[in-house]
Amino acid sequence: MPKAKAKTKPAAANIHAVVGSDEAEVKRVAAELAQKLAPPGAGDFGLEVIDGAADNAEQAAARIRSTIEALQTLPFMGSGKLVWLKNANFLGDSPMGRTTRVQDALEELSATIASDFGTDVIFLISAPEVDKRRSFYKSLAKRAELQVFDRLDATRSGWEEEATEVSRARAKKRKLQFDDDALELFVLLTGGDTRQIENELDKIDIFVGQERTVNIGVVRDLVPLSRAGVIFELGNALAERDLDRALRLVRQLLDQGESAIGILLVAVLPTVRNLLLAKDLMERHRLPRPHAPFLFISTINRLPAEATQHLPRKKDGTINAYALGIAAQNAHRFETKQLIDGMQACLDANLKLVTTQLDHELILTEVAVKLLGL
Repeated sequence: MPKAKAKTKPAAANIHAVVGSDEAEVKRVAAELAQKLAPPGAGDFGLEVIDGAADNAEQAAARIRSTIEALQTLPFMGSGKLVWLKNANFLGDSPMGRTTRVQDALEELSATIASDFGTDVIFLISAPEVDKRRSFYKSLAKRAELQVFDRLDATRSGWEEEATEVSRARAKKRKLQFDDDALELFVLLTGGDTRQIENELDKIDIFVGQERTVNIGVVRDLVPLSRAGVIFELGNALAERDLDRALRLVRQLLDQGESAIGILLVAVLPTVRNLLLAKDLMERHRLPRPHAPFLFISTINRLPAEATQHLPRKKDGTINAYALGIAAQNAHRFETKQLIDGMQACLDANLKLVTTQLDHELILTEVAVKLLGL
């Protein structure tokens, strides 16, 4: 999850930077820092804000030079001031940021930062994207108290655990207590996006009122289901042997325009496969049923390489252990033969979907019924 990396503040430092790809967090932290840094009692004269959201290279260069001018202008009546270059969108690896006009202006700003522009002037810069290879960023990192907030990469192994910790911490600030399964679903629906996490926690905070416990029903009712969320919920419903909910979610995906073959291959088949793999691992190596998916991850990591070489992998080559962890929590609900029959039912459904004119919802319903043995 996005974590700030702060550089130790040098003696008498008056330069601050808040940057990173997590735009919502950058804006929030920068706004709080601006309030803290603005000289008390200086009013409008104590804060000079330059809008860094430029439309083109010429405008970006003009904003940079306005910042330089503000830094070199003495505070009104010697009371001190904060100069804030806000939401600068020309520090990233973009066509605008790469132009000679912008790079020349940034060199001038870098020289200004390197010079002594007086302890009465404090400089704050905030930017949603930065190219860390550029000389301006390297110069800024040497001289500023730097905080970096990068958006979570949900394709990277282990993102769920980081996202869970951030979501739990932010919920705790609101004195919200999530049930484990509710927090798990909340993390997957919000995808580690700090803006969405904040928005959804605000809604939940208002909804629960005096009752500060958040169960999975609250999350399902309040947090919107994206396509990925519906697919995840369908897998959960199958793993929990909840046929009614599974069929409702199948209908919802079909109504949203998802193809039946896509639902089968992205949601149903991976769920059955993970349940079978998890059950096999647990029986073969006498692994305990985990209370949380993350516990199963550490258990798998302790197994010898030959015991895990057949497990599904992510793009980066690591085991997709989180999905297996969820499956391991539910594998006790099934007999091994049921899961093997479920895999066969998926194969049969695949053939029917591509070779017959049978109703697609009926085919998926048949798979669910065969899997759950109802």
